[in-house]
Amino acid sequence: MENFNLSNYGGISRRDFIKNLTVGVSAFAFSSYFGFLHLSADEEGVIRAIIVDYDKCTGCRTCEAVCSAFNDQQIVNGETLPGSGNPFFSNIRVQHFNPDVDVPALCVLCPDAPCIKACPVPADPETGRKALYRDENIFTIKSDPERCIGCGKCAEACKAQGVGVIIPNHQTNKPERICTLCDGDPQCVKYCPFGALSYVEVDTKKEFYGMSPEDIARELNKRFYDIQE
Repeated sequence: MENFNLSNYGGISRRDFIKNLTVGVSAFAFSSYFGFLHLSADEEGVIRAIIVDYDKCTGCRTCEAVCSAFNDQQIVNGETLPGSGNPFFSNIRVQHFNPDVDVPALCVLCPDAPCIKACPVPADPETGRKALYRDENIFTIKSDPERCIGCGKCAEACKAQGVGVIIPNHQTNKPERICTLCDGDPQCVKYCPFGALSYVEVDTKKEFYGMSPEDIARELNKRFYDIQE
């Protein structure tokens, strides 16, 4: 298996990045209904991702509840407790389409990070970070609320890329609902009752990577219901 180090991706296009990524045959058997949701990298720089098996996803929204509980924790009497599980605070959102297709969607962590490029806040001279920046350990996209000016450029760039998962806060316009990968232990994968989500090393040339939920739904409608547009 050929490992890919994210430290080497600077200056290449997203298309070239995807073309150069490989996966070992023994790593995982992919069905034709697997779609890519989110990328990360371990300490060796090996790309890993959360993928969805659309044959198994029932749209139950368990992923939303556990994501919200982990990422919206509350402090009660000095003790940190899981959040309520309100799907509103989830970083993964299951979108439902008619005919019946369920598409979990969240940040795909584009290698060229158009959201970060669109951020107009100057890079900090010490850290090199804009208001939006890439985590040094698992390469998720993070926002510094103290530096963010709420311009919404990151959300616009994400939408223009075709993904459109960054949601600005309705009061501050600062970006929210960006996947954290639960610090490298994705809760949505752990608790999916149907095994529809996996966190594995992948080949991002696979179908559905970087597509919007609407486009994924159109493709699945062709396969599941023979609906041609």
